[in-house]
Amino acid sequence: MAFLQHIATEQIEKLPLAEFHGEITVVEREDQVFRNAIKTLREAKVIGFDTETKPCFVARAPKNHIALLQLSTGENAYIFRLQQLGMPQELVSILTDPSIIKVGAAVRDDIHGLNWYSRFEAGGFADLQTIAEKFGIEEKSVRKMSAIILGIRVSKSQQLSNWESSKLSDAQLKYAAIDAWVCREMYIKLMSV
Repeated sequence: MAFLQHIATEQIEKLPLAEFHGEITVVEREDQVFRNAIKTLREAKVIGFDTETKPCFVARAPKNHIALLQLSTGENAYIFRLQQLGMPQELVSILTDPSIIKVGAAVRDDIHGLNWYSRFEAGGFADLQTIAEKFGIEEKSVRKMSAIILGIRVSKSQQLSNWESSKLSDAQLKYAAIDAWVCREMYIKLMSV
């Protein structure tokens, strides 16, 4: 199967909007919700991976730390609020497990940011930017890659919102879930070609 090398914004705007139809779970503390999330993720072979950080609009201000870690199976998206939760060992063990494939875009930057919470040696990560290149796709953004690979439009309307807000909006949660889930879906599609 041949993929486009590039895609124009006008072409993306004509595509159907990406939708995640699974369950979105916010994890803020080490409780039963957390344990259920870890159990589900441990049983997955491939999970989507992404992070969100509150943007900083002031020049030379210190960068904010990662606020959210999103991990998604095909049916479940887990939004880990790291500023409340930290990085418990059970969560770190998923990020270090080479038998669970974690798929994201520009994962090295995200891993570096997560190391602020807990130092770990990442294992089992796959970077879509590197994989897509092997298929002749030269675009690097999740929005453009998902348009080319899956034929869907990922909305970026929430990208610059406040990820440290005391209560995340439904729009933020959907955005965060889709960003992780769509990485998993792209990987599965590319690996099946």
